[in-house]
Amino acid sequence: MIIPSNIDFVYSKTKSVITVGTFDGFHSGHKKLFHRVKELAEREKFSSIAITFNPHPRSVLSNDNKVKLLTTISEKTDLIKNCDIENLVIINFTKEFAKTSYEKFVEEILVGKFNLGIFVIGHDHKFGKDREGDEIKLKELAQKYNFDVEIVEPILIDNEIISSTKIRECLRSGDIKKANNFISREYAFSGKVVHGATRGRLLGFPTANILPMDENKLIPQNGVYAVRCSMDSEEYFGVMNIGFRPTFEIGNNLVIEVHIFNFNQEIYDREITVSFIDRLRDEKKFFSKEELIYQIERDKKKAIQIIGKLIN
Repeated sequence: MIIPSNIDFVYSKTKSVITVGTFDGFHSGHKKLFHRVKELAEREKFSSIAITFNPHPRSVLSNDNKVKLLTTISEKTDLIKNCDIENLVIINFTKEFAKTSYEKFVEEILVGKFNLGIFVIGHDHKFGKDREGDEIKLKELAQKYNFDVEIVEPILIDNEIISSTKIRECLRSGDIKKANNFISREYAFSGKVVHGATRGRLLGFPTANILPMDENKLIPQNGVYAVRCSMDSEEYFGVMNIGFRPTFEIGNNLVIEVHIFNFNQEIYDREITVSFIDRLRDEKKFFSKEELIYQIERDKKKAIQIIGKLIN
């Protein structure tokens, strides 16, 4: 996959099948869109192009400049690459770029630089300044600039249209299984293993404290989860706690820690990717060390049962 460093110097002689979007969450609907782009490009002998934006447009346009991401730009790049799209264009989204009208975006970028032949969009796609560009206006431009427009219908699961907004709601409420169902994979984040209070080791359940690599990555609702961990191409399973450790501490410092099963290595400063399999329970305060140890043992047993069904 080719990722041009500066679109100012790009021009495609070959006609292109293009899709444009933020693609946050990279859910099943997005994958359907990319499959259609690849399919049309192969049929017509056109090149395939995905155009996305960084940072997230909402983080630039809204008062909340810390929009929590479902998919970091690095994750999104890998996911699009896996769809066999030939070219990925990442546009630096600024307040100045946000003023670009939909007509100018189509004329100067899609047609002028990338030789647009077929524009593939989702059912509710809107683009350009104030999101004025819609399906009707796009089809008017298609006649003017001689390209086709293809609308990809949404995917429904349990009569719900999959969307990034709904995935966010699932993660913030702790419904990890529904979120995973919407994205057709396990929701994950990457982080660095950092030093913690080592209380887990004293309890007989050593944990790795994880600092997310991207502070804008959305971390699911506080609680205890069965997880999959990846380090240096090796895979492990474990139990993760997200929260404020109310049994030991009173404060506002969120702690993300994972107890990896059958694992006894020093991994400080190493990068780890954690994928969420299922949510076990809410975080809660225990009134004795023994009560906490008993609950951790129950969590571990439940997680092993869930993971066992997954891998067998």
